[in-house]
Amino acid sequence: MEGVDHLAHERSKAQFDVDQMKVVWVGSRHALQVSDRIARLVASDPVLRKDNRTMMTRKELFKNTLRKAAHGWKRINELRLSEEEASWFRHYVDQPAYTDLHWGMFVPFIKGSGTEEQQKKWLPLAYKMQIIGCYAQTELGHGSNVQGLETTATFDPKTDEFVLNSPTLTSSKWWPGGLGKAATHAVAFARLITDGKDHGVNGFIVQLRSLDDHLPLPGITVGDIGMKFGNGAYNSMDNGVLRFDNVRIPRDQMLMRVAQVTREGKYVQSNVPRQLLYGTMVFVRQTIVSDASTALSRAVCIATRYSAVRRQFGSENGGVETQVIDYKTQQSRLFPLLASAYAFRFVGEWLKWLYTDVTQKLQANDFATLPEAHACTAGLKSLTTSATADAIEECRKLCGGHGYLTNSGLPELFAVYVPACTYEGDNVVLLLQVARFLMKTVSQLPSGKKPVGTTSYMGRAEHLIQCRCNVQKVEDWLKPSVILEAFEARAIRMSIACAQDLSKFSNQEEGFAELSSNLAEAAVAHCQLIVVSKFIEKLQQDIPGKGVKEQLHNLCNIYALYIIHRHLGDFLSTGSITAKQASLANEQLRSLYSKLRPNAIALVDAFNYTDHYLGSVLGRYDGDVYPNLYAEAWKDPLNESVVPDGYREYIQPLLKNQLRNARL
Repeated sequence: MEGVDHLAHERSKAQFDVDQMKVVWVGSRHALQVSDRIARLVASDPVLRKDNRTMMTRKELFKNTLRKAAHGWKRINELRLSEEEASWFRHYVDQPAYTDLHWGMFVPFIKGSGTEEQQKKWLPLAYKMQIIGCYAQTELGHGSNVQGLETTATFDPKTDEFVLNSPTLTSSKWWPGGLGKAATHAVAFARLITDGKDHGVNGFIVQLRSLDDHLPLPGITVGDIGMKFGNGAYNSMDNGVLRFDNVRIPRDQMLMRVAQVTREGKYVQSNVPRQLLYGTMVFVRQTIVSDASTALSRAVCIATRYSAVRRQFGSENGGVETQVIDYKTQQSRLFPLLASAYAFRFVGEWLKWLYTDVTQKLQANDFATLPEAHACTAGLKSLTTSATADAIEECRKLCGGHGYLTNSGLPELFAVYVPACTYEGDNVVLLLQVARFLMKTVSQLPSGKKPVGTTSYMGRAEHLIQCRCNVQKVEDWLKPSVILEAFEARAIRMSIACAQDLSKFSNQEEGFAELSSNLAEAAVAHCQLIVVSKFIEKLQQDIPGKGVKEQLHNLCNIYALYIIHRHLGDFLSTGSITAKQASLANEQLRSLYSKLRPNAIALVDAFNYTDHYLGSVLGRYDGDVYPNLYAEAWKDPLNESVVPDGYREYIQPLLKNQLRNARL
């Protein structure tokens, strides 16, 4: 029945103020009002529909993306949206486009690495979209190893220019979003060479295409790298290939905030510390962690609503069947993912604060906390994106067979999200960077140097190595201090064990390579501790609203105890908890699932997603799934004709046993 809320009964069970939870989720009442208004604005715009996206050809999809980007820019200007509102607008359009890289990478990098003069020249053009920028770093042969990039920028003192070249096939720029067809300019990374000397990798602003007819400039070979995983999904993005053949640019297009090349060709370090560049990296990775909570919450919202709609087995005497969400097997797979979405949201919130803090310290030439901030953002990027990619796929499975339909929204969400595990740093490589930092921190403990920030717990190494978890009954696992100490003990013991094993190698690099799997696991333990500790810190804040804090406590405990359950080997092998305590943790976890159950629908409603943004028949707000699934089936192009194209050529001869004579 139209207009009927099939999930109304579920919503009536909520034991907390849902509107207040919406405020907690988005960060403030102001942000909620802005995001809600913009989400509805986007959802009501016919140009921005996306229900037909997975059926488009690549060319149709890309043209549709260009149309949406142009229409979006027009609407942003017509409505005079603020920077905050424009950001929400692009977010809710929900289609990967060249504009993502323009605003998310090109502009921030010029801000971070350009001199004041360069910023004055390039940023106004970028802000008005009079140029379209991309970020051309990754090459065919090198991704994570930035220092291995092969593109060269050689200074020619006769003409006061840099000459850019792609000396090998593997030096071709490969993957930059927006590069393939849309970008007019790039921040391109190349080895800076003056007077035969290689000064390492630097960024350069390079014009790629004419601003009159969009044709590539002389010496530029540029195009799209081809179709990617999934229908729709990231295929709306023109990831590109780029080669330089003696491309000349003025000397002042080298981004010169931290180093310059003089008119005479002398390479000079500026008085601005190179560490300032880390600010941009922290900003980008903080954004990625926030995006992880968004993608995960979308998948969880779909799976939770559908689990409440779907009924299977359990009917007695012809009565109604059991809701799938009431099966403990469903709860034990679904509810930890719901808890993870909230956990990642709050650690992302904290990373925003960290970015502000790091920026202020960098401006004051205080670099003391920078290595810790770098390790922390690298680790959290790795942890949250890997967990989210796995969770989206788990949500698809939680929706049974119907989850495999593109109109469930989950296949496309998965396909569009998984690149996050490799862009901006391969997740395993990032964990090993964190591990290096942890090993360095452990090695400095005997000298009395106090660990800072997220590693401050290592300053209590002596206590954490000797302490014993004092859980004696099930309820003890609800104490934040008990949970925190178990996570701290596990993390420090794993790091120290790795350090001890490393010390047995005469060559440290050989040892690091040999022990890399153990080191990556120690880094994961450290990062999971950060997520748990930031969730606990969130609970120490004043959070208004009936029952809101209680639900957050439940979610925090589910997340922490689920991690203990999933990584039980770590906790037991390090002696952080006993087998009996592990059994009590599992018992508490089952109890928490029962507490969360009546609030599950309300907790995903608190994400405040419109049906347009969610893009899922299974995750509809009103729960009216089956009639809409049926209606969607008839919209498929295959159903435009009753008898399929190809019947006369291929099916009819087969049925009439005339294949031998058919022209195939």
